[in-house]
Amino acid sequence: MAQLWGGRFTKQTDQKVYDFNASISFDKRLFHVDVEGSKAHVKMLAKQGILTEAERDQILAGLESIVKDVDEGNLNIGMEYEDVHSFVEANLTERIGDAGKKLHTGRSRNDQVALDMRLYTRERICEIDGLLRELLEVLLNVCEENLETYMPGFTHLQKAQPVTLAHHYGAYFEMFKRDRQRMKDILCRMNYCPLGAGALAGTTYPLDRAYVAGLLGFDGPTRNSMDSVSDRDYVIEFLSALSIIMMHLSRFCEEIILWNSNEYQFVEIDDAFSTGSSIMPQKKNPDIAELVRGKTGRVYGALMSLLTTMKGIPLAYNKDMQEDKEMAFDAMDTASNCLELFTGMIATMKFRKDRMAVSAMKGFTNATDLADYLVVKGVPFRDAHGIVGRVVLACIEKNCAIEELSLSELKEFSECFGEDVYDAISLKTCVEKRVTIGAPGPVSMKSQIEAGKAYLESEPALKVN
Repeated sequence: MAQLWGGRFTKQTDQKVYDFNASISFDKRLFHVDVEGSKAHVKMLAKQGILTEAERDQILAGLESIVKDVDEGNLNIGMEYEDVHSFVEANLTERIGDAGKKLHTGRSRNDQVALDMRLYTRERICEIDGLLRELLEVLLNVCEENLETYMPGFTHLQKAQPVTLAHHYGAYFEMFKRDRQRMKDILCRMNYCPLGAGALAGTTYPLDRAYVAGLLGFDGPTRNSMDSVSDRDYVIEFLSALSIIMMHLSRFCEEIILWNSNEYQFVEIDDAFSTGSSIMPQKKNPDIAELVRGKTGRVYGALMSLLTTMKGIPLAYNKDMQEDKEMAFDAMDTASNCLELFTGMIATMKFRKDRMAVSAMKGFTNATDLADYLVVKGVPFRDAHGIVGRVVLACIEKNCAIEELSLSELKEFSECFGEDVYDAISLKTCVEKRVTIGAPGPVSMKSQIEAGKAYLESEPALKVN
């Protein structure tokens, strides 16, 4: 059993207790950030005269050799170690002798793991932000290419009013844009360094915490040592933001699944992002969209798990907080994979523009515009609403669209109908005359697209200084 404590104990830990307590099986993914933090800590110790420059150089060289051997597969992070910290320190001491035992001077595993989680979470925030930016670029390209791709807009899953594919995708652009803004907000709040907080009450060594923070790309040191080691707000915030991202992806996937069905036939998913049936040869299933929709639940689960873990923990560090990792790591991996695959799926998806337009026409999405036409002719809106309702009922009985009724048939409902009614309720007219900010009309949509381009140009993917 490789562990960093034991002097106070007179007997070995029970093996089952040791295994239950150990975290090496999952915190080994913190290896690189753990070494990164240790390098900064050692440089600071030498700067402050706590270690000699020779000891600093010896430790740094030893850490580099461990990283090299792990990366090249010559050294395995094995289960005989309690955690990633004991793995690094044990191997360092084995390689360079007593100097390796000085690595832990002025720090505790409490502030060390707090640092590791911040460094690791920060990396994953930047990764997710980059993936969101790629998705936004794909969405904007689809918007730009489909300003006149007419389709029904829905409320209550009922066809409501005509929109364009550009307008529909533009809604998701705004959602994922907000998701990026959340990444930036979280990074801003969490980018402070806990190293030097010790177990909970700092240390008597003259540490330069600001120096370490600068070396590691933080905006400064954390302000309270107890909060430093017991804070996991940034992980909870990140999991919350990931849950919202997954909710957005799941909504989009639900629509793609519907659009891909035989009843809609709005889209065709590329073969590379589809699967077949083991028994039904005709099937082409939207499995990626369905899996993204399904995996949303496990990300929600990680958020609820950590919220529940943290809700009853008194200050400062408690072993419960070891539970901040496994499900959080899984949620980060899940969201990252879902974003990458989803972006590839929609980038290669083909649209059945003819089916979309026919669906909009057959769904009476221009009924509101027909009522507005009557209002312009002097009919009170409430009366116009009733007239158009009767027109729609007649069309349902005849199994036809409004524009398929003859003028004489329309005049049976109101003498205000004239030849100009057909142009007034065409999909093109219905969309083009919606010119207010945020509407689907081409003037408004071009403005939205230009704003989207300006946003992407002004907001490159997040990077740590």
